[in-house]
Amino acid sequence: MVTIEVLTGSNFKKWKEDIEFAMEMADVDLSLATDKPGELTVTSTDYEKLVHAAWMKSNCIFLLSMRRSILDHLKSGLPTDCTAKELMTAINKRYRVSSNADIGSLLQVLFNMKYDGNGGVRDYIIRMVDYQTKLKGLKVDLPNTCIVHQALNTLPPEFSIIKTNYNSQDESWSINDLISRVVAEEEKLKKEKGQVALYVAVSNSHKGKKSKTYTNKIAHGTTKEPGQSSNMGPNKFCFLRKRVITASFVRRNVT
Repeated sequence: MVTIEVLTGSNFKKWKEDIEFAMEMADVDLSLATDKPGELTVTSTDYEKLVHAAWMKSNCIFLLSMRRSILDHLKSGLPTDCTAKELMTAINKRYRVSSNADIGSLLQVLFNMKYDGNGGVRDYIIRMVDYQTKLKGLKVDLPNTCIVHQALNTLPPEFSIIKTNYNSQDESWSINDLISRVVAEEEKLKKEKGQVALYVAVSNSHKGKKSKTYTNKIAHGTTKEPGQSSNMGPNKFCFLRKRVITASFVRRNVT
């Protein structure tokens, strides 16, 4: 059920999260959490034997999982005769990104976000909160007020009434207050768009019926056209047409 993303170098953080999560789910993460226990002796207790066996199993599975999820050319220079903990430390030194770089990347993403309507406005704000939480873990504490302002400033013009309501008062909203208000507004906007679309569809349908009815009346001579009397039926129309054709034929022969 757990997928471990192959280490390519630039995805070290995601790869490490996948490995650690998979090993924890399999209950074989002991070798990463603790150092290798001492060698067993004739005086070792049953508990020490159990811990040693569990650690050895964990270390074996951890090493196999890490090495199988690293591209071959990236394994060069990594220790081979080592514990899982030592191998993870070596990989961490090679690919670890400085906290300052992480902070810069997170801030850039957060302050360049724009809501495009995909996924819903609730998910959009929660993603902002996720970046806020990650920054807090790097000792950059952005207050909730900052997230509320950033979210409102990056919503499309359709949410202008929410922005106006917030800016017209002195009280700040919590993240949950903001989410409940913008979600309610989004639902209202969707309903209004649905009503407009329905009106346009019905209007176009009526126009099509009227156009078809008018065409049928013309074809059967039951409606007026320029220069045509209102009581002209289809038989009279054909009669007049024959007279016009006959007169034209006579004029050509006389000439």
